Amino acid sequence: MKIEIYLLVLLMSLGIISVGCADDDDDENEADEAGVGAQCEVSTDCTQPETDAGPMQECLTNFTGGYCGIKDCTGNADCPEGAACVAHEDNVNYCFRQCTDKSECNVNRDPEVESNCSANIEFVDADTLGKACVPPSSGK
Repeated sequence: MKIEIYLLVLLMSLGIISVGCADDDDDENEADEAGVGAQCEVSTDCTQPETDAGPMQECLTNFTGGYCGIKDCTGNADCPEGAACVAHEDNVNYCFRQCTDKSECNVNRDPEVESNCSANIEFVDADTLGKACVPPSSGK
């Protein structure tokens, strides 16, 4: 009887663990799936959102390490879900990945070219709240 109870508790524990881990990938949004914010050298390094028929991502080489994103957006509707249109200091609008902390910005970037999760930005759509992953400028 004790062995049966032990086995039941063990199986229940394993079930709880597998349920807790099962939806980790469900947290990804379209921007993550497309690699928005990833380091790149050329535009073919950047993947595209599978469901997006809008603008294509390109490697934005004016940022150190490159940055997979969309240039010249006019609003959040031009960006994959999970990214927002940001008016950058170089007078160009970019789709940057939205974030809550820096680690979200650097999953696909090397430490020497890390992006920052910045609140010191201007979203093109004034009602957009939060922060965005801003890569370091290369000075180009």
